[in-house]
Amino acid sequence: MMVVEAVATGVLWGSLGLVAHTYVLFPALLSRLARARRQNQHVYAPHGPDLPPVDVLLAVYNEEQVIEEKIRSTFNTTYPLEKLTFYIGSDNSQDQTNTLVERLAADYPGLRFRPFGERTGKPGIMEALAREATAPVLVLTDANVFFASDTLFQLVKHFRNPAIGQVGGNILNPEHRQEGISSQEKAYLERENLIKYQEGVVWGAMIGAFGGCFAVRRACYHPAPAAFLVDDFFISMAVLQDGYQAINELEAVCYEDVSDRLPEEFRRKARISAGNFQNLLAFRRLLWPPWRGVSFAYWSHKVLRWLTPLLLILMVVANVVLVALGAGWFYQLMLAGQLGVPLLLLLDAALRRRDTHSRLLRFITHFYSMNAALLLGLWRYLRGVRTTVWEPTQRFQQSK
Repeated sequence: MMVVEAVATGVLWGSLGLVAHTYVLFPALLSRLARARRQNQHVYAPHGPDLPPVDVLLAVYNEEQVIEEKIRSTFNTTYPLEKLTFYIGSDNSQDQTNTLVERLAADYPGLRFRPFGERTGKPGIMEALAREATAPVLVLTDANVFFASDTLFQLVKHFRNPAIGQVGGNILNPEHRQEGISSQEKAYLERENLIKYQEGVVWGAMIGAFGGCFAVRRACYHPAPAAFLVDDFFISMAVLQDGYQAINELEAVCYEDVSDRLPEEFRRKARISAGNFQNLLAFRRLLWPPWRGVSFAYWSHKVLRWLTPLLLILMVVANVVLVALGAGWFYQLMLAGQLGVPLLLLLDAALRRRDTHSRLLRFITHFYSMNAALLLGLWRYLRGVRTTVWEPTQRFQQSK
């Protein structure tokens, strides 16, 4: 009995410590380490004659709501237009996407369009576009992410430093609604932007750029395998595996409308989760030794976050064992909290039906829902990924 109790106690507190590390301790430590550090200063000058050519790559599927604004915001740039080419591949879009892109190609000589006749999946589209592109710097983006006028320069300026292999953009979410989860998604993304920036400043090891906007040096660009669901994370980790630095540039501002609907975001996160575990296996060499900067950041920022659903389950199981063995009131109270807090999701749902909204309850709903999506993604990964074909997430433009 004493051995069982000791094991259960170790599992409970060990799991709690790992969850606390990824969500609280690591960000606090990172903030302290980054306090006296500066971002890369070996950069190109604005409008400098030595600015390199840039190719922007975009895979689309049924993006008629946003594609015109996307194209116009990309070419409305301070970057020299003679050094900019925009490659768009349509994954057999069935709406007006192709027609709109073809019409706009007449206005923008730097636009290159390639329609695909059957569904291929994003990794396949991006690999095909990358083979056509010739510039030394590639910018990968999403259809619903809109650039500021100097976004491209702010991304590309760092490639004057030969050690830099990837630069991530700072994606902002300018609007949110209290009735959905967009406020919680906005807060999450702002926190992630800061963590990625600090990882780059401290170790030159941003762990995964946001797929909506990042630049990568062609010399260290590796397209994701066709069966991979999350191509942007694969590309990011391949940069680090090649020994290049990856950083986040907060001045490279772009704008994305976040999802307001929990089911839509759950679907997207579950898909990403399955892809995360594909990448975990592919880049397992970067996990060791864990005290190395890249490895420590990878474990702390991503891997433990992906394993949090399992850690939460282990905590409940260990606590049940301890209570069954006659543990004191503290463990009984702890178990009541572990079982009771998730029930607040029901309260949040009931209040939402009455058009009453609590930010605290919505954050609890968001946390448990996204961890459930992670668990579902793990299950799908273990069963085997069957397709990389995707549907665009419904966001504000589509819901208006």
